[in-house]
Amino acid sequence: MDKAEIGLVGLAVMGQNLALNLADHGFRVVVYNRTTERTREFLAERGEAAGIRGAEGLTDLVEALERPRKILLMVKAGKAVDSVIGQLLPLLEPGDIVIDGGNSNYRDTERRVAELGKSGVRFVGCGISGGEEGARHGPAIMPGGDESAWPEIRPILQEIAAKVDGVPCCHWMGRGGAGHYVKMVHNGIEYGDMQLIAEAWHLQREGMGLSVAETAEAFARWNRGPLESYLVEITAYILAFHDEDGEPLVEKILDSAGQKGTGKWTGISALEMGVPVSLIVEAVFARCLSAMKPQRQKAERLYGLPQNDYGGDRTAALADLEQALYAAKLVSYAQGFMLLREASLEHEWGLEFGDIALVWRGGCIIRSRFLNAIKAAYERNPELENLLLDDFFVMALREAEPHWRGICEMGVTLGIPLPAMTSALAFFDGYRRGRLPANLIQAQRDYFGAHTYQRIDRDPSQSFHTEWSRNE
Repeated sequence: MDKAEIGLVGLAVMGQNLALNLADHGFRVVVYNRTTERTREFLAERGEAAGIRGAEGLTDLVEALERPRKILLMVKAGKAVDSVIGQLLPLLEPGDIVIDGGNSNYRDTERRVAELGKSGVRFVGCGISGGEEGARHGPAIMPGGDESAWPEIRPILQEIAAKVDGVPCCHWMGRGGAGHYVKMVHNGIEYGDMQLIAEAWHLQREGMGLSVAETAEAFARWNRGPLESYLVEITAYILAFHDEDGEPLVEKILDSAGQKGTGKWTGISALEMGVPVSLIVEAVFARCLSAMKPQRQKAERLYGLPQNDYGGDRTAALADLEQALYAAKLVSYAQGFMLLREASLEHEWGLEFGDIALVWRGGCIIRSRFLNAIKAAYERNPELENLLLDDFFVMALREAEPHWRGICEMGVTLGIPLPAMTSALAFFDGYRRGRLPANLIQAQRDYFGAHTYQRIDRDPSQSFHTEWSRNE
């Protein structure tokens, strides 16, 4: 029997679907799961029919692979990854390749690349996006790590990735933790995108008084225009879905959102680098606030809610909301690419931002029509400092601004919280202002802490301190 071309460890939903995807594309696959029963069930139900083989242990898995061995880990991020690596390492040889396809923290990936490299084993941190469907039929794949592994794994990863216009949604990101960092920022943008959509729906339902069916129609209509994207598309499907009693299922779901940490990591990294990804951070905090359900219920009893008696033109308001959602989404992506740019400079990764936009066009959760515009922006100017300085963004935001501003005003007036949408507008207003009130903050810091300041009418390399109390 021919040896397998790739081994896969971890048979949860993503692992199973990736194994089937690999087999569909003609690769010889051997799989292993810590719980042997799960391996046997998978093979009996779907794996054997696809030509996939099973291994009873990691030794069997390694022995079943052709050299250099290629092993894809689909296990829970954190200690589980280190545990599997620890068991595998004595079984591997220099030149073998271990690929971590989970949502690992990029700092862990940096450490693992260095540690395995000492033994000659090549480690790749590989962000994979697309959920269950993407894993089965073609995800977006963001590999990074030991670059010498790329020629060996490229034919496999690009073959199973999603394709858009014949181009695989898989490119090499860079050394070290670059692949997992790009995936982390992808997830941060995803947090922002989902929160913006939820806010738009909240304003439709409780601000404008639309029925769930009417909101489903609105999102379906928006998905045929500039807002076309995976998340807007599935939102329309979700809102149109009825429970067994014929009522919209979404209304019966607890309003407390979960999270697995990648959005939080994005915010922490942004704070460490001084990059204002305010929309993404607000989206993370919105999930934290949603988890405070008992307190929110107490507060509602204490304060009541504003009287939402919207008497305006709902058709016009929906058109404004479409523009507002579009503008805020553009800011979300712009903030994400701001962070990628700063991280690339700090870690010397040399990220290709146009390629990242191409990778995100298909298979992944944040795929959307305007990723083509982002790719075009970096083609026009590879050194572009910020997407908000590109002509496409300038024209789109100029057109959307009055509608966006009006929707934020509506939310404030009606008491509908729009934390992500309003923070996006505040960021936009701050970004486009050549002068902000930080001069007063600098004066305050100098007053109480003698931190000094620079003057706009003097050499910027000079620092000044004033004895402010002398005028008291």
